[in-house]
Amino acid sequence: MQDNATEVTAAGIARLAGVGRAAVSNWRRRHADFPRPAGGTETSPSFALTEVEGWLRRHRKLAEVPLRERVWQQLAGHPAGPATALTHAGCVLLLIHDRSPDWLEVSSGTDERLAAMLPAALERVLTPRLGEPGGSRVNSPGAVNSPADAPAVTAPALAPPTAPQLLPSVPLLRGVAELAAERGARHTFEFLLGRHLDANPRQYTLTPAELAGLMADLAGTPRTVLDPACGTGALLRSVAHRPGQELHAQDSSPELAAITALRLALHTRAAVHAAVGDTLRADAHPGLRADAVLCHPPFNERNWGHDELAYDPRWEYGFPARTESELAWVQHALARLRDGGTAVLLMPPAAASRRSGRRIRADLLRRGALRAVVALPAGAAPPYNIPLHLWVLRRPEQAPAQPELLLADAGQFAVEGRGGPEWPGVRETVLDAWRAFDRAGRLDERPGLARSVPVIELLDDDVDLAPARRLPPPAAAAGAGRLTDVRDRLDETLRLTAELAPPPVEPAPPAVSRRLPLTTVGELARGGALVMRTGGHGGHARVPVLTDHDVLAGTAPSGTLPESDEEPVLTAPGDVVVPVLGGGAVARVVDDATASAALGRNLVLLRPDPAALDAWFLAGFLRGTTNHRQASSYASTATRLDVRRLQLPRLPLDEQRCYGARFRALDAFERALKEAGRLGEQLVRGMYDGLTDGTIAPD
Repeated sequence: MQDNATEVTAAGIARLAGVGRAAVSNWRRRHADFPRPAGGTETSPSFALTEVEGWLRRHRKLAEVPLRERVWQQLAGHPAGPATALTHAGCVLLLIHDRSPDWLEVSSGTDERLAAMLPAALERVLTPRLGEPGGSRVNSPGAVNSPADAPAVTAPALAPPTAPQLLPSVPLLRGVAELAAERGARHTFEFLLGRHLDANPRQYTLTPAELAGLMADLAGTPRTVLDPACGTGALLRSVAHRPGQELHAQDSSPELAAITALRLALHTRAAVHAAVGDTLRADAHPGLRADAVLCHPPFNERNWGHDELAYDPRWEYGFPARTESELAWVQHALARLRDGGTAVLLMPPAAASRRSGRRIRADLLRRGALRAVVALPAGAAPPYNIPLHLWVLRRPEQAPAQPELLLADAGQFAVEGRGGPEWPGVRETVLDAWRAFDRAGRLDERPGLARSVPVIELLDDDVDLAPARRLPPPAAAAGAGRLTDVRDRLDETLRLTAELAPPPVEPAPPAVSRRLPLTTVGELARGGALVMRTGGHGGHARVPVLTDHDVLAGTAPSGTLPESDEEPVLTAPGDVVVPVLGGGAVARVVDDATASAALGRNLVLLRPDPAALDAWFLAGFLRGTTNHRQASSYASTATRLDVRRLQLPRLPLDEQRCYGARFRALDAFERALKEAGRLGEQLVRGMYDGLTDGTIAPD
């Protein structure tokens, strides 16, 4: 099988060569020897990867394709699809991780020999780590079968692929092994998985790493853990390690179950038991009694098995309504716990208050099964515009005499924009309240944050468990004090804004800048006057990330990148950062507060040589509206900026600094205006809230 089986799109070619898609279109028009399309459609063709690599080298468009980019393109363009390619790559990485001599033995020789010998080698590593291959037919306990009386089916998540299946993947697998020699098997898989998820954001509902870590910490240090809707395995991957640990997973998607199995096997030495199947209809672990269950279930599912599971013994607390699929998952989790075991589920906020679920909520409270409801800030997990809840449950060993429920609200740690909440504050608040409550069975009021409520107070007609409706507001004096502080800061900011306002200007002679000789960012980069870098797809877990939203909003770095060994692009004082999506004329000069952050996606970093270019001069001219319009290309839903085409005049350094000083003053004025707007909105909202809740007097 030839490498030509791997195809790459125009966007992939642009990433290989480090150019915009417009450059690729120009190459196709201007060069008769540019490779012909090998697939795709007329409007979105794809090309043979090896032909593209050869053409780029012949025309000196790039010296060498980076190994990780070549491997990614082979995976993304795999003829059987990227999910299959990722599974094959993961199998080989596990073989390299556990039995590297076996890989060295089978990989010597021809591609055909490798494909023929690899299945047996994979079986020797997959079977002891993931269980016996082959399917099993399992009925859910007590479930009523379909009219055809066909039993529900589950199967292990992964069986060794066959030689014919592996043969098209051989070039990819050799590249993956080469990449693993540089990065390690585990980090190579995380890199490829991160790129795959990043390239297909609408196909997967992910659990962010920070949230997965919080849920795992709430569960403690269990030995046996189950995730019945495992997705990509983020929750089980966050569980604290301990000797003799067993991790059980299930997902209805075969590709996700396989990814989870491989990800966990590469991450830990714990026994991994992963299965494919519809958990509610076909439970793969009916006899399991786990120490902990972690679950991010699908929300608002109508077709969860309501009709065929009416007499299922898992419904100890009541038969869920068709619209209450989340309460079916709650009871499934409780049914798979040992007595005293803990379950932590991510839930939509409506599950705490919908009338159709009030009887089940009431029984969960009476019997002491529901221990805590935690309101997370908006932005903690998709859907990001909704403040989701965490439910902490415990399978009761005996009914408590006077049970209480912990209610906590971490909403105050929400952060404007897409960077997610302030996770350190969320973790500290939630874990401290839960651990204190878990020790004592109750918690004194923490105004605005947490309290424990006697269950008897909650058993009314609604059984509404939304924390915001039960928590006391912050102390009135503290609220008034904060508003006074906001007012003082607003006064100071308005004074500063007036001082920074640009003075009256005298009109310059027409089109002065147009008479100056112009250059482009691309020419300056080729001449060595600046270095141009693009944002990455992964990096070290603890490095703060400067996102495109941070640049547009003028805020501090707030993002995260998928954890990998990929070396992130770090900002330094004097760098100029430009967003490439959205159509806004924005360029930000990095200061000391923003330095040392990783550069996020959809950003380009320009690092000028101080002896040749003034940073503020560069940023100011890049912000020109006409400049952006000339350097932008337009798609049906977005505008993309080709930074290399942005223009600026050729000026001596002393003249650049005159422009730069004026641009810097304008930037300070703009930031002061934005800060005044934010403080004004905060003051207005605080006054409305204080007047309506009685913490501020009207006169």
